[in-house]
Amino acid sequence: MTTGEPAPLDGPEYDVVVVGGGPAGLSAALVLARSLRRVVVVDAGEPRNAAAHGAHGVLGREGIAPLDLLDAGRREVRAYGGEVVAGRAATAGPTADGLVVRLDDGRVLRGRRLLVTSGVADELPDVPGLAERWGRDVVHCPYCHGFELRGRRLAVLATDASGPREALLLGQWSTDVVLLRHSAPEPDDVLAEQLAARGVEVREGRATALVVQDDRLTGVRLGTGTLVPCDALVVAPRLVPRDGLLASLGLPPGPDGVVAVDADGRTEVAGVWAAGNVVDPTVQVVGAAAGGSAAGIALNADLVLEDVRRAVDERRAAAGR
Repeated sequence: MTTGEPAPLDGPEYDVVVVGGGPAGLSAALVLARSLRRVVVVDAGEPRNAAAHGAHGVLGREGIAPLDLLDAGRREVRAYGGEVVAGRAATAGPTADGLVVRLDDGRVLRGRRLLVTSGVADELPDVPGLAERWGRDVVHCPYCHGFELRGRRLAVLATDASGPREALLLGQWSTDVVLLRHSAPEPDDVLAEQLAARGVEVREGRATALVVQDDRLTGVRLGTGTLVPCDALVVAPRLVPRDGLLASLGLPPGPDGVVAVDADGRTEVAGVWAAGNVVDPTVQVVGAAAGGSAAGIALNADLVLEDVRRAVDERRAAAGR
């Protein structure tokens, strides 16, 4: 065909159903729509970084509000004929000619391939007032927030062994960093020496409350009654993959807590791919978008191979071979 329109499908209504409307899912959909594929993105409307003021390290769109970035992505996908629908995918399963995705409101979407880009959820420590400040002056990523917090009083709420290393890293942005041990183990001798050399004070005791004045964090109250002054609190949340749809397909997480995929995002289940934070929880916006783009390219190549096989079979059948 030379019309610039997608070829008619003989079977499922979509070439690819993408579940997850974040940077990974929208980047994949953009690649697929520009490849003249029929693609739909199912978006539950729960972006992980919605509370953040800006997305950083995004070349050409530095500091853009996360919701504005996603809104722009949806417009771009739709401009090339892709669809973006609001909804929550509940289960998925194979069919004779592809896969079916069932949404929790009863809608059913059928595609030749399925790409899961549902991301992760941040599980925060149970400290009163912490969740309400999340994304504002309670943050998690130095590369996302460090520049904006440079030179200020920073406290690290350590819940595991990564806390001391986070405190050392934050010394790149501030000389006033305190480590709150909370539920983390005591630093070993090497880490203790490094913290001391870096000027990081270590405070014992669990955090029990945040102190806020005029809608600004001013300190953290410890169980000992001590108030630790700070302008921002850095917390490492537990990253929980939103992999329920993959589990419904018989894809359990591996030893590292995520579903295994190859370099292109292909899973062990035929026709099912995954990309972004759901399979790599630590990547940032740019990394998630790159993973989605790579998956989109690989998906289109996989569909082309299938289209070619069908064309060859049809040609042979027409020739009586």
